[in-house]
Formats: sequence, C-alpha cells, structure tokens
Amino acid sequence: AELSSIDNPPSFSAAVNPNSADKLLRASRLAAWKGPRTDTSTRPATAMDAARKGVAFYQMLQCDDGHWAGDYGGPMFLMPGLIAVLYLTGSMPPRYKQNAMALYLLNHQHSDGGWGTHIEGASTMFGTVLSYVALRLLGEGPDAPHMAAARAFIHENGGALYTASWAKFWLAVLGLYEWEGINSIPAEMWMLPRAFPFQPGRLWCHCRMVYLPMCYAYSSRFSARAEDDELLSALRRELYLQPYETIDWDAHRFSICPFDNYSPVEPVMRLACNALALYERYLVGLAPFRWLRSAGLRFVMDYIHAEDAQTNYVCIGPVNKALNMLAVWVDAGRDPTCEAFRRHLQRVDDFLWVAEDGMKMQGYNGSQCWDTSFAIQGIVEAGLDAEFPDMVRRVYSYLDRTQIATDEDRAEFWFRHVSKGGWPFSTSQHGWPISDCTAEGLKAVLALADSPCVRDHVPLLSEERICDAVNVILTLHNADGGWATYENNRGFGWYELLNPSETFGDIMIDYSYVECTAACMQALAAFRARYPAHRAAEVGSAIAAGARFIKSIQREDGSWYGSWGVCFTYGTWFGIEGLAAVGEADGPEVARAVRFLLAHQNDDGGWGESYLSCMDKAYAEEGTGGGALGQDGSGVVQTSWALLGLLAAGCEDRDAMRRAAELLMRRQRDDGDWDQEAMTGVFNRSCGITYTAYRNVFTTWALGRYGRLMEATK
Repeated sequence: AELSSIDNPPSFSAAVNPNSADKLLRASRLAAWKGPRTDTSTRPATAMDAARKGVAFYQMLQCDDGHWAGDYGGPMFLMPGLIAVLYLTGSMPPRYKQNAMALYLLNHQHSDGGWGTHIEGASTMFGTVLSYVALRLLGEGPDAPHMAAARAFIHENGGALYTASWAKFWLAVLGLYEWEGINSIPAEMWMLPRAFPFQPGRLWCHCRMVYLPMCYAYSSRFSARAEDDELLSALRRELYLQPYETIDWDAHRFSICPFDNYSPVEPVMRLACNALALYERYLVGLAPFRWLRSAGLRFVMDYIHAEDAQTNYVCIGPVNKALNMLAVWVDAGRDPTCEAFRRHLQRVDDFLWVAEDGMKMQGYNGSQCWDTSFAIQGIVEAGLDAEFPDMVRRVYSYLDRTQIATDEDRAEFWFRHVSKGGWPFSTSQHGWPISDCTAEGLKAVLALADSPCVRDHVPLLSEERICDAVNVILTLHNADGGWATYENNRGFGWYELLNPSETFGDIMIDYSYVECTAACMQALAAFRARYPAHRAAEVGSAIAAGARFIKSIQREDGSWYGSWGVCFTYGTWFGIEGLAAVGEADGPEVARAVRFLLAHQNDDGGWGESYLSCMDKAYAEEGTGGGALGQDGSGVVQTSWALLGLLAAGCEDRDAMRRAAELLMRRQRDDGDWDQEAMTGVFNRSCGITYTAYRNVFTTWALGRYGRLMEATK
C-alpha cells in the first residue's frame, strides 16, 4: 500500500523490508535545508572521508531545536489500545488520521492473514486479534478480503479466547470479553505494606505503570455495553467460534495459543490466580473486602493522576498512556470534557509517527535525547565538530534544555527515584530519567565542553548541574555492582515466577544490565577526569564495582547479551567500552570478547543478527535475514557496533577491522546516507523495535573512530 494523499508518495513493501526508512521525515528535512548539500558524484576514499560525508548528510536532518528525530515504531500491540480508548470516549481523530492508521495496520498484515507482535515477527494471536479489532473500529468492513483472511487466522487458532492476556484485557474493556475470563488484578494489592516482600511499588516501573491502570479497570469492572453498539455486537460474533453467551469465560483464563506463549505463566502464579479467582467470586463483595477494594481504587486513581502530572500527561510509555486515558475518563463519570482527559488528548500526538508505511504509535514519545547523545559523541570523537559548528552548538543547546531540572513532588511516596540532573530517553517533558540516558547525556555535554566551537561560543552547564547528573548515576547504583534502568532493583529474582504476561520475559524487576552499567562507568570516568575531587571515593568505588559486575555476567563464549539492542554485538560493544574506560582493555575479559567478535565476522567483513538473538538468547547464525534487512546477513549497525568494540579493545587484527570499515563504506549511499535495514532495538526479550537514526549514528561513529585510530597510523 502507498500514501495517496501527498505528491509522489514513497512506496513501501513490508515483504521487502517491514521497517520504514523514514522517507517522509527525511524528505521534509532535506527540502527545508538551505545549506550546501553532499556531493553525490564522488565516493569517499578513506573511512574518515566517509564519516565526514555521513555527518554532512546527517546535519541536513537535524531538527530546528537541535535534536535528531526518527521512527521508533515496530510493536503492533500499541496503537490498537489507543484506538479502543478513542473509540469508547467518542474522541476518534479526523478521518485522514484514521486512514493513515489503517494503512499502517494493512501494510504490516502477513500473507497468512495475521499480524506479529512486532513488524518483523511471525503472526501471533496477540498481534492479530488487536489489529483486527482496531481496523474494525477504524471503519474496515468484515467482508473485505484482508479482513476475512485475518478472521480466518483467528478462527484457525481457536478464536479470541486464545489470544494473550493483554489483548484479552482490551477486549474486556470493549465489552468483547468477560472479566471472569481475566485473571484478577486487584487494586487491593496497593494496600500491602511497603515493607511486604511482594509489593507492587517494587516492580519495574514499566510493569508497575501498566498494571496500575489495568487494576483500576479490572477492579471497577468497567466494560463497554457492546449490546448497545452495533459494531461491538458484530465483533462479538466475529471473534469467536461459538455464540458469545455460551462461553465459559473462567475456563479460559489461562488459554493461549502456543506460539504466543513465549513466557508461560509459572505454576506458582497459576495457583495464586486460582486463589484470587475464588476471592473475586466469593469474598470481594463482603463488607471488609469491599472497603479494601474501594480504598485500593482510591489510591490507584490518585497514583494515576500523580503519574499524569509528573509526565505532563505524556506518561512513561504508550501502553499506560492509553490505559491512563481510559481510567481518568471512567473515574470522571465517562466525561470526555473533564480536564484530565482533555490534557491527555493534547499529548496523544506525542506518540504518533507518520512514515511511508502509515501512522503508527511509537514505543515511547520518541528517542530524541538518546539518539542525539550518541550522534554527537561520535562526531566529537572523530574530530569533525569543528567542521559543523552550528550543528554542534544546536545539539549542546538541546541537551542543556533536556536535562531534568527538578525532582518530582512526593517522589518517595509515589515510588519515584531522584530525577533532578538526569537525562531522559526522549524529552524533558516526559520526566523519567534513565541511568544510561543520563550517562550518555553527561558524556555528550562533557565532550562538547572541550570543543572550541561550543566552549568559546555558548554558556556551559554549571558544575552544579554536572554534579546533579553524577548524583543521579550514583544513586541508581545497584548492590550487585551494576546499574538498572529507571530505578534501583527493588524486588527479587523470584518475582519472575509471578510474571502474568505470557508475551514478555524479564519484566518484573529492574535488573542490572551491561549496557546501563558500561554507560554509567564511562560517564563517571569522564567526570572523574574533569572533577577528580568530587565524591572521589564514591565515584571510584562505583566504577570498580561496575567493572566487577560486567565481568561477572560475561558469557562463556566471551560475549555479553544485549537487552536493549540486537543483540550480542550490541552488548559486547558496551562490555568492552565499559572495561576499556577504566583501563582494562588489555584484560582477559576483553580478549575473550574480541575473540567472540572475530569468530562471528562474516565473509563480507560485517556482522549481523536478527531479533531472534534476543528471543533465543543465542547468536542468530543466519544473521540479519538477508536482502533489504542486511545483505548477505550483515547489517551496517551491527557491523558498526562490532568495529567500535574492536577498536576500543585495541584489537591487533587490522585486516578484520579494515574489512569492516570497507563494508560500511561500500554500503554508504552516494548522498552520505545508508539504507534502512533490519530492526536493531528490542525490549523485554521478545519485542523488536526500529531505530531509523542508528543507521546514521553508529556508522559515522565507527568510521570516524577507525579513521582516527587506524588510517592515521598506517
């Protein structure tokens, strides 16, 4: 399918590559660019020239406020929830937006009629049921061939009774599934003492903030009156293999299609759910328990309002964005004019992104600060900052404005960590700082402070603000020596036995990761070099503990598992960088990591993995998948990560690194860009996500580092 409402719309074929190349954004930025353009008639002769050309192209894409924007889409289960809420509240967007949303869903429908959990994944009932319902709510009729094919896929796999629990939740909200078929999500659990071993405030924040509004909907038993809505009544008939009123809902609380069951519900969780089902059936209506539920619902609603205020109604992520919208609307008596709901509506567009494949809901409100922090570090390291002074100064101004200036009100009461001084993944309006985003932001501003084109022209961040960032990093340091994401690890490993989501793994607590740990170590090392006296003992101790943690989680083959990127090339790059930053590049752990990378180099000089590396926790030997996903199984992003790691390690195999650099140079387009290949991001082990900026950020960084270290020493 193609966008037909603009002149010369870019074509899109998911069969070629399901990832958008951000053609619309890039075309608009290039059209607005008034400066000199890259020379398309010549090819760079050296890696440094290729990096320079890459930066010259990328500067044309820079947004006016200094950041680089990019598509951060891919998960297929996000937008349907938003569409459901907009439909129920009578707040559907204009028809042109609905058409663009439908276009996106249709573009990513598979030949078997289904949709995946994400755009590169095989069809699942999770993705298919939600996408089918979303298309019906957007106005697609049931008899269109693509809808008939989707319905056939659903029926062949047992009907909507066998979709994942998160999909069942949205069906229940729409009146298309009964709450008796949903495992209990009691609001009363928030009334547990904070010292109790299992208290929801101890959960990983993304898990916590999703199940918070879910428990409001469940415990208040909100459900649309499908019998009063012609479309919803029709969906009741379309989704199941038997009449809706004959279904034994309780018997299907654990029903799930085998290929959706990535993280099966553990026996202890099944036992707990069965006990809670009895509680819901026989006890919750009794006076003391009725009071407890009422108190739990009051706390939950107050917490939702606090999260909305703390994030300026953006919310931590797209799932709880839609859920919080639903909760405030229900709590206000289903009044779409209430202030909280109106403010939510104003921030919906923060999550929507338009590309050549249509309009999608991103996995966050963007990756602006993250991508920009990485991009500028590579540019400064290559020594190219002086050649692009205006671009560099705009980046510094953006990072200045994006640092979070204050802590949240009643932060401890609402389970929030220190915020002041941190950097977010996206924007300061979002309000949630993250350990590695803070580290990369700090590394970026410290690197830029040494650049004459910044230092001599703009006011630099004060020492107090730099120290505030370090305070965020130090306070996020875990007892195991590593760093997690948003908060310290508050729970226990056995929490995973209580994971209610069959679709995602490792979601219950905030684990320490090699990526977060290495980033924080590098940031602290860079800070210590400039401010050696500030909290010197704490900084030194944290760095040493981080190094021990990284060594402790290295796999036997020398790699590190990447939890936020695809996958072992990503994790191994971070592991090497973390140890190299503290003077351990010549240690045995780095030597093993180098051997791992060299052993997986492809014949063409590159490296490549697919999201299957993340799901299987084993290197995907078939590489990227070939074709537009990465020729001959090699991808430019994974090749860049591997090359950066080898260079940081001081690898002695110059030929291997030369071949990697040559692949990046061969793949560079005449205008200095690179083609979009396969997904390079991931979360919760099983869901891939697209970063369109990575093909520019890491290629130029790797080529610039190679040029500086290798070409100058030939």
